[in-house]
Amino acid sequence: MKLYYVGVLDNTKSPAIQLCAEHELSEFSRFTRDEYGKFMTMISKTVAERTKPGQRQSVEEQDYVVHCYARSEGVAGVVITKDYPHIAAHSVLSKLMDQFLSEVPLSTVQAAKNNGDVSFPALKDYINNYQDANNASSIAKIQQELDETKIVLHKAIDSVLQRGEKLDDLVAKSSDLSAQSKMFYKSAKKQNSCCLVM
Repeated sequence: MKLYYVGVLDNTKSPAIQLCAEHELSEFSRFTRDEYGKFMTMISKTVAERTKPGQRQSVEEQDYVVHCYARSEGVAGVVITKDYPHIAAHSVLSKLMDQFLSEVPLSTVQAAKNNGDVSFPALKDYINNYQDANNASSIAKIQQELDETKIVLHKAIDSVLQRGEKLDDLVAKSSDLSAQSKMFYKSAKKQNSCCLVM
């Protein structure tokens, strides 16, 4: 689970304006980080432009998922993730947009003309604190616990089935042994009957 990008965009304009954003690109090479950052800015603008006010959407691009939540106030929150639960991503977006709209006046948003014109230091906290999806959503935490429980149950069922197979093998071997012992008894009886006649 990884959160690469968190941003707030003005999606009433075309192209959308990235009001503020934070990236977490430490897993990429130093030489390619800028390119990944530009790619994430471009894809977030595209998805924000195409998301209608009041709508949420998640768009898959290669291994990444772009989650967007457009508010009716004319701003959209975007997170770009990899292997991150959809519920947790949209939970982060809801918290982000509520906090952004309560702290930044709409007049500041409407006055922004260039990328990065709005200062919102809380974005750094979002990208750092929500790298673990369990921090974002209690539902995601419960889902992870359910998945772990499922794995334990599958292992238990597999071991029971293996024991059952071993028991089946023992039953088959005992029936073979029983058949062989009957044959031995008959041949021994025959051999003993020959000895009594003499």
